[in-house]
Amino acid sequence: MPTTSHFAHISRHPRRTLIAQLVAGTLLLPVAASAQQAPATPVPVPAQAQAKQDAAKPVTAQAQAPAAAPAPAAPAVESTVTVTATRTQNRIDRQTYDVKADPATSNDTVADTLNKVPSVGVDADGNVTLRGRSNVQILVDGKPSAMMQGDNRAAALNALPAADLESVEVINNPGAQFGNEGGGGPVINLVMRRERSPGGFAVLNANVGTEGRYNTSAFGSYTEGRYSVQGSLFRRQDKRESSGETVRERIDPATGAIARSTQDSNGVNRNEATGFNGGLTYNLGDKDVLGATLNYSQNENDAESTERYRNTNAAGIVDNEYLRTSLRDTKNRNYGLGARLDHKGDAPGETFKVDLRVSGSDSDNAANYASVYTVRPASASAPGSRQQGDNQTRIVDFTGDYELPGEHGVWKAGYKVARNSNVFDNAYFDIDPCCGTERPNTTRTNRFELTDMTYALYGSYQWRVNDKWGVLGGLRAEYADLDMNQVTTGQRAGNHYFDAIPSAFVTYGLSDETTLRLSYAHRIRRPGAGDLNPFVVYRDEQNISSGNPNLQPASSDSLELGVETKLGKVDTNVRLYLRHESDLINERRILLANDVLLTTRENAGSSRSGGLEFNFSGRATQQLMINVNGNIGYAEQTVLGSVLDDKRSATSVSGRARLMYQMNPANSFMLMLNAQGKTLFGEGYREPSYTANLNYRRMLTPALSLTVNINDLFDSQKMESITETERLREYSTRRFGGRMAYVGLSYRFGSFGNAGGQRRPMMFGGPGGPRGPG
Repeated sequence: MPTTSHFAHISRHPRRTLIAQLVAGTLLLPVAASAQQAPATPVPVPAQAQAKQDAAKPVTAQAQAPAAAPAPAAPAVESTVTVTATRTQNRIDRQTYDVKADPATSNDTVADTLNKVPSVGVDADGNVTLRGRSNVQILVDGKPSAMMQGDNRAAALNALPAADLESVEVINNPGAQFGNEGGGGPVINLVMRRERSPGGFAVLNANVGTEGRYNTSAFGSYTEGRYSVQGSLFRRQDKRESSGETVRERIDPATGAIARSTQDSNGVNRNEATGFNGGLTYNLGDKDVLGATLNYSQNENDAESTERYRNTNAAGIVDNEYLRTSLRDTKNRNYGLGARLDHKGDAPGETFKVDLRVSGSDSDNAANYASVYTVRPASASAPGSRQQGDNQTRIVDFTGDYELPGEHGVWKAGYKVARNSNVFDNAYFDIDPCCGTERPNTTRTNRFELTDMTYALYGSYQWRVNDKWGVLGGLRAEYADLDMNQVTTGQRAGNHYFDAIPSAFVTYGLSDETTLRLSYAHRIRRPGAGDLNPFVVYRDEQNISSGNPNLQPASSDSLELGVETKLGKVDTNVRLYLRHESDLINERRILLANDVLLTTRENAGSSRSGGLEFNFSGRATQQLMINVNGNIGYAEQTVLGSVLDDKRSATSVSGRARLMYQMNPANSFMLMLNAQGKTLFGEGYREPSYTANLNYRRMLTPALSLTVNINDLFDSQKMESITETERLREYSTRRFGGRMAYVGLSYRFGSFGNAGGQRRPMMFGGPGGPRGPG
């Protein structure tokens, strides 16, 4: 094992200068082009993306693939492409954001796209929040997936290409068809791209960035007669640098004496991700459709970091100081298989759908640590050590859904049987500095297994009262059985829950342009596998974590009132919301001896929150389109450990502004400004953060476009958190690699379109994929 740092600083890639020059030259292209062209005719203002849906009209089943296809459409040859904002299509229980019109999609990851959806935030670590809530459930085509569970989620969101998305559905108050696994809070449904227009279609994207970054993706589909086949491939290489500072003060509650420690870190992460996604649909006849899907992805991460730690006692004397070098190697493998049957009944609109999904995720990680002590305490661990982990997640999800439209409404009913299994296998070895032999560290080695079986039934009725009023009510009954096995200690435990989960939605069409929406949902948040594992997991010398097998589900009630209208030329969407949560699954931090901080979970306290969410979109001029959305929220929650049941509160203002400028038919710019407000967690809060992204797009030919993307334009991305208890004060900040630039090409060939025959911006496909219940 090495005894010194592997690097003194993080070197810059020599390609950075070349790429910077290329970016600068590319940005000058529209200026040069304008100088050589006659004045361009004004860009026509496009019509609305879609007409407003009648608020009282029941939502019927999604149309099936056509039984027979007409002759392939002729390739599109138009040379003028108008870039529009992310389009919002609201249904009675959800908001749907059509992301295909975003010119940055050919380069972005799914995490980048989610960061553009109103009130959704994804930080640099891949953690997702919605209106400040972290217990967000992410589905893929309406179904749970192993790659979106636990620690797998962050790697998947930062690797999957946004070009594979059709739309993003945000469901703040989920209805009866959605279960409680994977968070039990609001739902974000990723609808994967589908192209079922007759004939063939394909798109190729390639981008190269600073410091050796690059990504490529391809999507293709072919539809003829009774069958449709499609697939996508992607490859991404990324590099992220980071630095951090942590100041920790330990307070003696009896004397008030303060002992202080500092921890400074620098690191670099290199990621390589590869994957594919395929699907086949076959019409057995006029009433039955078979479908199958297959996906696989692999993500490899190599990380290097150095940490300098310094601790002083209450007298100010240094009693522990060292420099630590870490080398980590992680490999994630994700797979998914799916099969479904869609059957049309004899009654108009009657459908029955059966769906089986099997998905899995394997994560292998290895880490080597080497410490050089300046001041070595008696309690210090071995200077060299090695850690190895093998985590597995398996999900089997079997659902059936029946829908029957009646004279005044639509009946829906369904069932779900699911099995979710998790294995955490961690091994830790101390290395003898004399001879290099490894000795197992039993206090840091363990294996934990969890199996979660879920059985659910649901029913709902959507009633069209009259031309103005619509009502949707539902009830879900859910039973969960958990089996926990702490293999290392031989301890087994079990738990089971039964919950009745109601939901209700009301819409009122005030006018042709104004719709009022009222919704309510009761939700249950069940603890995840990592929350329940009681064994202590080693993070570093000053930080360890463990779960709590005695955790019980937390419950929440959410109420929302919204209005959708048009103020002049501005599309307007405003929503008021209130939420109450009890028996919170909160993060508890306990300060142990030798400045070691244990982070665990417990059911403690309650929280109340509310706010105003807004979204305004319209054209300032024929060439400039502006979208502004944000959230003004208030949150209050119990301070953990408070004898007097004290409350901590915060007012948070978050917002985004998107400015899109169509310079001429061939050139467009987009500037995205993003501000995330203050948020609370168990024993502290996170400070606001700010970022900005810039995109330029130039149409070189009707089928070929060039894009330039600059992420974190002002090098402002960072994460700051503050923890305050009677015995602990901690301030932590992390900064990331900063500004990144990409230059890319996108080429589209073949026929494309949608059922309505309207052209969409180049690079973007057809109607959305299947949306099943959760």
